[in-house]
Parts: sequence; C-alpha cells; structure tokens
Amino acid sequence: MDEDAADPNDTETIQWRRDASTSRTVRLLWSLGVGTFFAAITIIVFWRLYDLAAQAGAGAIIIAMFAAVVVTILAFAVTSHTERRLEALASRLPIATPSGTALERAMDAALGTIAMMGVMGSLMVVGRYVSRRELLEVGAGPFTGMAALLLPLALIALVLASFLRSVGTLDREKRTIYLYDPDQAIDLEVIQGVSTRRLGDATILKLEYAEPDGQYVAGPRRIVVPPEVATELQGLVDGRAA
Repeated sequence: MDEDAADPNDTETIQWRRDASTSRTVRLLWSLGVGTFFAAITIIVFWRLYDLAAQAGAGAIIIAMFAAVVVTILAFAVTSHTERRLEALASRLPIATPSGTALERAMDAALGTIAMMGVMGSLMVVGRYVSRRELLEVGAGPFTGMAALLLPLALIALVLASFLRSVGTLDREKRTIYLYDPDQAIDLEVIQGVSTRRLGDATILKLEYAEPDGQYVAGPRRIVVPPEVATELQGLVDGRAA
C-alpha cells in the first residue's frame, strides 16, 4: 500500500499510511533497533556455546553451524519466493510459518540482527586485537564502549520508528484530520499556524492551536505525515488565514 493513497471516488479526502510496510525510514529504524537487541543476545549465546565447545575441541562445529544459519537467512532474504521456500522447509517440521506482513517483519528483524552482529562483532574483534597488541593504553575499552552504546541507540531508533508511524485521512470538505491508532480528530478551524520539518520520507508538522478566551485546546502538537499531505494541509490553513 502506498504512503499516500487517495480514494479515486472521493476527491475531498486524502488517505495515507506510514508504517514499516510503506516507509523505508520506519522499516530501517525498526529493523536496526530490533536487530541490535537480538544481535547482543545472539553474540552472548554464541560466545557461551563456542567457549563450551572449544573446551571439548569442537569450537569449529559451532562456528560452522552459526555460519550456516547466517547464510541460510541471507539466501531466504534475496530470493523472490521466500514464503514458498520457507513453507517447504517448515513442512518437515512441526512449526507454523509466518506469512505476509509477519514474514516481512521477521525477515527485517533477521537482516537487522545480522547487520548489527557484524557491527558489534567487528568492534569486539578490533578491541580484542588492540588489547592483545597493547596498541592503546586503555585497551579495548573504547571499542567495547561503542558496542554497548549501540543498545541505547537501538532503543532510540525504536522510539523514533514508532513516532514516525502514522495512519490517517485529511478531509478537505470537513476541514478535519482523522488520525488512527490512536483515534483522533483535529479540526483545522482551531489551527492557526503550521510549521514543517522534513525528515527522510516524512514531514513533521508542528501545529499551533488557537486559544479562544485563553482556553487550552486539546490535541496533538506534532504529527507525522507524507510530504504531499503536509503541503495540502499547510495550504488549507494558510488559505483560511489569507
């Protein structure tokens, strides 16, 4: 579904949906945010298993199994028939396979995990190399610190992805914005000013509400919409002011 989808039979409304399925920015932030947490857990589990296996002289087996899982995920990601291949693989196992949107989000999370494992793993390897070679007085501290810093950054990415999600309708005739999830209705008659800021494939609108008789008007002060909707909305508000 497109970000901006107007009903061809209703020229007075503009509908839009911004989520991980329609926005690259939201999808990337969500994928890397979730992937960072999964990557941290995976690295800890892998290192523990490898340490135990290495004591029995089987460390290479754990590495091979881990590499096989990564290659398999990448193979599923690049194929154009991911769902059918996954169903064929899962038919031999007593598990339910995701499909549609759930499968897309699962693949996004898996790819994000692999990408962040590469980043975090590289920082840890470089830190260990620097520490062993005694190239820095502080040892591996800066590199392990950067790896640890990725976790709060991942949380910020998830919060930002949630903020940039938006589903709604702009009704020109009723001069109202209808937002969903959660449901809200904003009457443009109480909006006396709109300022915009572009962020990737979205526009953040800062709404300035009128305060008749000094009374506070409830409503969101910032909303996220596609650029086309932002232009239309700003035109309606400015046109009324003119």
